[in-house]
Amino acid sequence: MSRAKLRLLSIESPFPDTHSMLRLLEPPGSCQETLWDRLFEGTYDKPFIVDDGRRRFLHFDLDAVQSAMELQDPGKLALAYTRRMMAFLLFNRKPKRILLLGLGGGSLAKFCYGHLRSVALTAVELNRDVIALREEFCIPADDQRFRVINADGAAYISKLGPCKDVILADACDREGIAPQLDSVAFYQNARRCLAPGGVFVTNVCGNPSTRAAHIVKLRNAFDDEVLTLPVSSHGNVIVFAFKEHRTQEPWEHLEADAAGLKRRFGLDFPKYLRRIALDLTLRRWQPVFA
Repeated sequence: MSRAKLRLLSIESPFPDTHSMLRLLEPPGSCQETLWDRLFEGTYDKPFIVDDGRRRFLHFDLDAVQSAMELQDPGKLALAYTRRMMAFLLFNRKPKRILLLGLGGGSLAKFCYGHLRSVALTAVELNRDVIALREEFCIPADDQRFRVINADGAAYISKLGPCKDVILADACDREGIAPQLDSVAFYQNARRCLAPGGVFVTNVCGNPSTRAAHIVKLRNAFDDEVLTLPVSSHGNVIVFAFKEHRTQEPWEHLEADAAGLKRRFGLDFPKYLRRIALDLTLRRWQPVFA
């Protein structure tokens, strides 16, 4: 049995209609009443798991889900925003090196590992407790093409050369995007770390004004070479930022590629492409109505 599993304490949910179990990184015999008080007050400072019999969720608090996994299909992308982040394949179809900033429940890491078998993957995660839960979310062990590094993502890329084809940034805390990933300097470093033709992809979360500020920083750092894809049900926005000026491909080529990607990966790439195009059109018309 793994060390991480030995440390997990299971307690029943106090909500009778949820039929779920909470699993915490606490020793056996811990006071459940005290733990519930800390969870309800928002002072509990470790990630924890909620199992409802069908899905497993990663939480930092009781208000928001950080990651989700289908227990019968651990490699499936259970949350809409993770599926949309994979739309980078519309713009970089054969990446060789992918960097993930933020591990969480490993949804993107698992999907890329299982479906992009010629890709080398590195995941950088700041929180040791999140890494401790990796086996609970069926995240693969480190091997020749996948590794997890315990480090600050911003510090990591500040020392990295231009070697990554894709950077996937999904590092959120209780308030939204992690503060260390919220600066023009960070986005400039991310752009520098991209190889020619590289794509930086980020999940922009938080309240609307905060999201808008993040996107402005991205536009400044990437000379406005940016496309957006909203996640309607969550309010998140997935942003694709390009290292270089993006050559405009004929739309019919992109549509054909999207159809092929849907057949290969089982994700609705044609829908993502249509919404990206709609957002781009709205953005072009926005100054007229301002």
